[in-house]
Amino acid sequence: MNHTPYTQQPAAPVLHAPDGTPYYAAPPTTAPLALYQPAAVLPAQHQPGTPASYLPAQADAPVRDPWPARLLAGGIGLGAAGVGVGFLLQTLAAATTGLGLLAAVLALVWLLKNGSSSGGGRGGAVNVQVNVTNRNR
Repeated sequence: MNHTPYTQQPAAPVLHAPDGTPYYAAPPTTAPLALYQPAAVLPAQHQPGTPASYLPAQADAPVRDPWPARLLAGGIGLGAAGVGVGFLLQTLAAATTGLGLLAAVLALVWLLKNGSSSGGGRGGAVNVQVNVTNRNR
């Protein structure tokens, strides 16, 4: 059984001109090469309500899918989104660091103002009542 459906054509012999320029001794082609153009799709004749009337309209010509451009655009979009998320997280970290430092300074000021000190002053809760009456009157 032949597992190679296509046979390889023998290479055309190469002849050389007296100046060394190669040229091929293959037989000339019978017709010039032409670009492939797909046949135009003719609209089918159909009655309203038949299944053919529900088919979508066909495009004029098949368009090549620009998958490299889509991949590149997706990569640029993902990279830009990653940079944006990075800047967002960096800004959030800086803001929380600033708020944490502000809270620490305010707590230190409150402790210095209201904290109890060991040597006298305003520390401790002391209730004092003084009643003065003048009996010499």
